Amino acid sequence: MSADEAPLPRHVSLPERSYKVTKSLYATSSVGLPQWVDDVAPNLGWMTQQSSWMGFVAVCDDKREIQRMGRRDIVIALRGTATCLEWTENFRAQLVEISESDDPTQKVGCGFLSLHKTPGAHVPSLAESVVDEVQRLTEIYKGENLSITITGHSLGAALSLLVADEISSCVPQVPPMAVFSFGGPRVGNKGFADRLNEKNIKVLRIVNNQDLITKVPGVFIDGRLKQDPDKLEEEQRNESFARVLNMLENNNPWAYSHVGTELKVDTKMSPYLKPNADVACCHDLEAYLHLVDGFLSMECPFRSNAKRSLAKLIDNQKSNVKQLYTDEALSLNLERRGSFSISMVSCLPSPSR
Repeated sequence: MSADEAPLPRHVSLPERSYKVTKSLYATSSVGLPQWVDDVAPNLGWMTQQSSWMGFVAVCDDKREIQRMGRRDIVIALRGTATCLEWTENFRAQLVEISESDDPTQKVGCGFLSLHKTPGAHVPSLAESVVDEVQRLTEIYKGENLSITITGHSLGAALSLLVADEISSCVPQVPPMAVFSFGGPRVGNKGFADRLNEKNIKVLRIVNNQDLITKVPGVFIDGRLKQDPDKLEEEQRNESFARVLNMLENNNPWAYSHVGTELKVDTKMSPYLKPNADVACCHDLEAYLHLVDGFLSMECPFRSNAKRSLAKLIDNQKSNVKQLYTDEALSLNLERRGSFSISMVSCLPSPSR
């Protein structure tokens, strides 16, 4: 978006026609590059722009879908890192206090909080926009059964947790809320994780076992150290160990903790992807959706009746897909002008057939 004027209304087309987009969301970095960067490279706006389109709010307006779910759902969807300054914020990993919290031990990553709370020159902060829109929609549909679903990938997964916390703090009589994060980094410390648990915010973290992004930032303090009798039975009885662990959690500026329940998938479980798929593939959103589609359990093979088309996966990750299936895609005439078209009906055959 331009730094000189407010953004024009943005049309977002959803393949799922049960939902309509009601608001575009923008995130702003508090970090700015020197003016001479703009002067030297005026055409590289992605490097210097501080405010960028981050996602949208949508509401279910299909009567049949509302009846099927038993409620009207509000969705907040947030994208991953796309600009230079967002990458800069990703690396600002020191834990800082949450300004609205009365508990100084509740902390989150500095860069994530910056993108969440910083207003732009022509757009409000992500936090303010989300709260205003959720309040508006809950007022419009007052009296109905509502729910809020927040989802994001990578940076968007991190911001999803902050958005959920913001809504639960600022929206009166907030509807039941759930977060589905894909390939998300750690966001805060154990105090922040406890804060979300106390608010009854349900979080499902979908994690690829080979995805490095899910293992950063900071030092991981595993809450299970206090709960696993098989591994640390003796330490649990030791009060000094507990005191040291609490000190690390509360005072270490790099002591991060995961939030919610983990659903672990694995690139090596897919019969279509190469077992040595590269780092980019292991973090790719389409690869995540593919792995979730075929998931039964970590002990079970990839399900043979998975329904998601492989066309987009091959388009995004051709070098990481086994040769058998890239050849099969060619034989099915999925390739157009050097790129694969996305055909919802053209599903490549399962390896079980």
